[in-house]
Amino acid sequence: MAESGSAAGITGPVLLGVVPHQPAIVLRRAADLALSAGVELVCAYVDVASYPVPGDAAGAAQPIDPDGVDDDAGPIAEGIRSRIAAELGGLPLAWRFVTLAGQPARALAHHADAIDAAMIVVGTHEGRLGARLEELLASSVAVHLTHRQGRPVLVVPLSPAMLPHHDG
Repeated sequence: MAESGSAAGITGPVLLGVVPHQPAIVLRRAADLALSAGVELVCAYVDVASYPVPGDAAGAAQPIDPDGVDDDAGPIAEGIRSRIAAELGGLPLAWRFVTLAGQPARALAHHADAIDAAMIVVGTHEGRLGARLEELLASSVAVHLTHRQGRPVLVVPLSPAMLPHHDG
């Protein structure tokens, strides 16, 4: 593996925001960037059904609804981690998976600060015909990140041509 920070002046890890069923192209782009720079790839899943415990540097989280019966964060996170491990298997890349809590853009920005990430990588929304432009602009993690924190943000476009076809 190359010396840390040897390519393109990147010295900190690449932080990748991951979601369930995310097209592999987003992971591949982030992995390519981390590999070429000789830095670690940190893959972060944000559980929006929990919130961070204030003042806990270890990243402890509490469920928004502690009586909720749909505590799927553990299995969802493990499924994402397994998929990442399968995709990155065999690559000479240092990587790790973390689960964060809260609002995705805020959680990613906070974690980027905590690990001194060189940049944050996210994918766009899938280019489905039914997506409304105002929804895309109002809820886009990429838009929030680019306007509310100081690190570079790489947005991997997900054009309809790049996505697998699925019914429904």
